[in-house]
Amino acid sequence: GCCTFDEPLSSCGYSQSDDDDLNWDQVNAPMKPSSGQGMPSGSFMLVNTSGRYAGQKAHLLMPHLKENDTHCIDFHYYVSSKSGASPGTLNVYVKVNDGPIGNPVWNTSITTTWNRAELAISTFWPNFYQVVFEVVTSGHSGYVAIDEVKVLGHPCTKTPHFLRLQSVEVNAGQFATFQCTANGATDSGDRLWLQGIYVRDAPLKDIKVFNARRFVALFSVVNATKRDAGNYRCMIRTEGGVGVSNYAELIVKEPPVPIAPPQLSSVGATYLWIQLNANSINGDGPIIQREVEYRTSSGSWYDIQPVDSTSYKIGHLDPDTEYEISVLLTRPGEGGTGSPGPALKTRTKCADPMRGPRRLEVVEIKSRQITICWEPFGYNVTRCHRYNLTVHYRYQAGGQEQVREEVSWDTESSHPQHTITNLSPYTNVSIKLVLMNPEGRKESQELVVQTDEDVPSAVPLESIQGSTFEEKIFLQWREPAQTYGVITLYEV
Repeated sequence: GCCTFDEPLSSCGYSQSDDDDLNWDQVNAPMKPSSGQGMPSGSFMLVNTSGRYAGQKAHLLMPHLKENDTHCIDFHYYVSSKSGASPGTLNVYVKVNDGPIGNPVWNTSITTTWNRAELAISTFWPNFYQVVFEVVTSGHSGYVAIDEVKVLGHPCTKTPHFLRLQSVEVNAGQFATFQCTANGATDSGDRLWLQGIYVRDAPLKDIKVFNARRFVALFSVVNATKRDAGNYRCMIRTEGGVGVSNYAELIVKEPPVPIAPPQLSSVGATYLWIQLNANSINGDGPIIQREVEYRTSSGSWYDIQPVDSTSYKIGHLDPDTEYEISVLLTRPGEGGTGSPGPALKTRTKCADPMRGPRRLEVVEIKSRQITICWEPFGYNVTRCHRYNLTVHYRYQAGGQEQVREEVSWDTESSHPQHTITNLSPYTNVSIKLVLMNPEGRKESQELVVQTDEDVPSAVPLESIQGSTFEEKIFLQWREPAQTYGVITLYEV
């Protein structure tokens, strides 16, 4: 890789690129020509930017290098013009394993004399690399030159060398931290950064200096996404040159999310059996933990339980309540839990009512109707949102027992009551409340009430019979068909 450019270019293993706009010229100028003010003297590689428009490029490629031991590339450069305006930019690239050229590791745009720079490149067997010198014209006339390229078998004197950079794996949304360890000194004037290929660079997060010959620089790719995945390397720009580490890969894994909702196996009043149905996922494995998240469809209550099998019984649930059930999957690493998968919406069954209505009492008694009331109750008693409350009553009429039932609609009042009408006066009525839901029924205690007396019906005219005597008339008749009470007096 060493070359003084006194001999033909090919003898050093150097070559011109076929993918640029112009070539470098190999110049041997022992004395500066009078017509070429600004051109250096000696043997070197040169790009003359005169007559070139801005943005044209010329690439000079060093031979491939595979150096397993610490080494330093040293070169001289010259960028100048007689007008004082920059003729262009001299960029240096380090291309690894014939991969993409990436971004420049070093550049300059103006000098007045020959200067020296060094490249502390750290690659490790079996990898190889190639240094590319690039000139990008500015549109101004001038000269850009390099000379005395040397590959030295010892560390650079003004630029630190990085140790092997390790790859990093994180879950999406986390901070990916690269630890760049270097041999050599650094000061406040140095620029440190993490350079990526086709991805964003990362600024310095922290630096720890252990001694005059060892420091560690930390870089973080914040809130990493799949777009940030790729190859990164540590960079340090010093006054004397640039240090370049090997490439390490940032691997960004997407936390797993089930594609399908869990499946319902069986339903009870206080439990739900589900199949996790989480074999098909979006994201990355391996799966190290499964959890079931379930919440009420209305309200804010929810819970999460770890699961160690493909089926799970969710217990201690409320009867007749709709739940949304999702599966969460976790892969290794911080932030490895994915979002909940699609939700299964299902409802528990009703449970048998806890008890029957209590404190059944009479509010008002009339001859033909009775009004009753009872203690109000709610879901904690009905254990179902779908239920009926019926008033069952029976009484004797015409020598036969009559049995009736009526639905009470006054179930949500704070003072519920119900009026039974069309009763017979002066009749014993047995009353009870029955609470029913799809799963069972519960009854209240029975209450026996007698309706009030009422005006009796008329005495049957055909039953009136009379006998006459000298001093009296004797009458007799049958009792009214409906006495509606105890008859205490007849008037004639």
